Amino acid sequence: MNQSKIMKKQLVYFALASCLCFQSCWLVSPVDEPNNFDIGLSNYEPVIISRSELEASTIIESPKTIQNSGKIYVKDELLFINERNKGFHVFNNSNPVNPVKIAFIKVLGSTDLAVKNNILYINNATDLITLTADLATNTIEITKRIANTFPQMISPEGFQYNNLNDNQIIIDWILND
Repeated sequence: MNQSKIMKKQLVYFALASCLCFQSCWLVSPVDEPNNFDIGLSNYEPVIISRSELEASTIIESPKTIQNSGKIYVKDELLFINERNKGFHVFNNSNPVNPVKIAFIKVLGSTDLAVKNNILYINNATDLITLTADLATNTIEITKRIANTFPQMISPEGFQYNNLNDNQIIIDWILND
């Protein structure tokens, strides 16, 4: 083969490979983005509260039974188990064979927690809060709130509810009967 034909073949292969590589930039998969909410398509309904209700809802309560557990976090002798979108069960885990229930920290819309220097970092629906807890006196103090850090919660089916005003926040989704 002469040099000219080889170069033309290489150029065609390069152009074809470039088109295939950049195709992903042009096409958007429906899985990549949440669907707009359509009440007729979803089996779930959003649980919506006002911002003022959200900000007043974080409290410490007596221990509860775990119903719908999420992530688990261990810090020193404390064990935190998330109750999805409701808060955190707190256990004294000094004896891991027999953890003892201490309290329940109610944090609506919560799914995750991190602890650093005895400060709890928790997602509170759309907000990120930091709090300190004194489990001996059953008191907590929110030390900081960064509003709208996270997007509104989407449904378990991947639907996004768009009919909210600026003062409304989704804290959970419930299955319709």
